[in-house]
Amino acid sequence: MRGGAGTALVGSPEIVAERMKEYAALGIDTFILSGYPHLEEAYRTADLLFPHLPLERPAEPNGPSSISPFGELIANEVRPAPRASAH
Repeated sequence: MRGGAGTALVGSPEIVAERMKEYAALGIDTFILSGYPHLEEAYRTADLLFPHLPLERPAEPNGPSSISPFGELIANEVRPAPRASAH
């Protein structure tokens, strides 16, 4: 069972993508996707749903070598930009 607020989008990849685009048009810019079994659903989502969404990929700071063969980000000389204090 899942606690807290949530919405289930069910249907073909095309239908789910259309519903997500409707949410995006309302100002929703972040989606937390979940499924079970986790790894298999992550692959299914990437393979079936993502091609129907207008996804932007950020430029990789140091080219393809910034991701290790095991999926970890290798920061090297990349440092986050300082942010203004909220105070």
